[in-house]
Amino acid sequence: MTDQSFDIVIIGGGIVGLATGLHVSRSFPGLRLLLVEKEDTFAKHQSGHNSGVIHSGIYYKPGSLKARLCVEGYTAMVEFCREHNITHRILGKVIVATSEEEFPRLQTLLERGQANGLSGLRELGPEQIREIEPHCSGLRGLYVPQTGIADYPAVCEKYAELIITNGGTIRKSTRVTGLSGNGTETIVETTQGAFATRYVINCAGLHSDRMSRLAGQIPEVQIVPFRGEYYDLVPEKEYLVKSLIYPVPDPRFPFLGVHFTQRVHGGVDAGPNAVLALKREGYRWRDISIRDTTETMVYPGFWRLAGKYWRYGASEVYRSLSKRSFVRALQRLVPEVRSQDLVRDGSGVRAQALRRDGSLVDDFQFLRSANLLHVCNVPSPAATASLAIGKSIVQMANGEFHLGGT
Repeated sequence: MTDQSFDIVIIGGGIVGLATGLHVSRSFPGLRLLLVEKEDTFAKHQSGHNSGVIHSGIYYKPGSLKARLCVEGYTAMVEFCREHNITHRILGKVIVATSEEEFPRLQTLLERGQANGLSGLRELGPEQIREIEPHCSGLRGLYVPQTGIADYPAVCEKYAELIITNGGTIRKSTRVTGLSGNGTETIVETTQGAFATRYVINCAGLHSDRMSRLAGQIPEVQIVPFRGEYYDLVPEKEYLVKSLIYPVPDPRFPFLGVHFTQRVHGGVDAGPNAVLALKREGYRWRDISIRDTTETMVYPGFWRLAGKYWRYGASEVYRSLSKRSFVRALQRLVPEVRSQDLVRDGSGVRAQALRRDGSLVDDFQFLRSANLLHVCNVPSPAATASLAIGKSIVQMANGEFHLGGT
């Protein structure tokens, strides 16, 4: 027996789930919409544990979903923040090459940015770098004006407010425990009762693969959690960073490397590194889940990844445990930074989708199963692109399920 019936249920109250709910409520106001979130607040995990950057789209392969949705999402996010008076700032950033071997990769970033439609990109020499970031050291640089920072938890709250205003229903503290269906209807079992629905969109983030399995679908990927840890510059040293300073990323890995980021409510973040988390929502080394760790350890894809990149992984673990190592990485960008200038701050956990062959899923990935649509992989720049991603998910769902004919 079900407690209530809906036309569509969205699982997950992170920024992607909420953006999807917002687009459903706007595009199909006649649908009875329910969004369920297992936590008692929004943005409690990935959406609220990130650097707050509004990404430009310069990193992503031209033609990929990431590239298209990030560029579209950047404009939409800035307009949304302006419309709803959400704190944000467009600061620009400098991507810095500190060795000659990074020059070709920096050139590739310039070409990608141009191909993705970014404007105002500018190549920099050492003196030009210092004109923008006086304390930054680099051999070459790339200035990206279309980069900013935003209060993403506030964005999430506004998405939720608009969903409710548009007639949607949101249930917090409601964890999904089961999904069963007969082809035309799905029963969503939760800790707050069971709900019948015609369609389900799985936006469960760190638990998206588990939701797929609850629905009887074996996903092609498994979520492996990676934790990124941050330091803060002490207030008297915040002058060392004027905007955002990034290294040239290594394309073999989905992580950008440690960098400096102004925070939207003040302060400067330094980091993150990237280490395996022992719990899907494990923000400290002592946060351990036997279930989560076991799932990672028995997954063939993890060991294939570890076998290929064990040196990189070991260096990240060492940097996590050694502040001196962390400081040395930051000094490549800002040599004046000293250990006493940094204090430990928070961390975030990234839901990294990994294939059985050990390859990392780089682009956004979706999977349809009967009357369910699973959002399998939406890593960074998911927050930046959330409005564009939500719109794309709803268009996809409409194409699959014909929502307008409900």
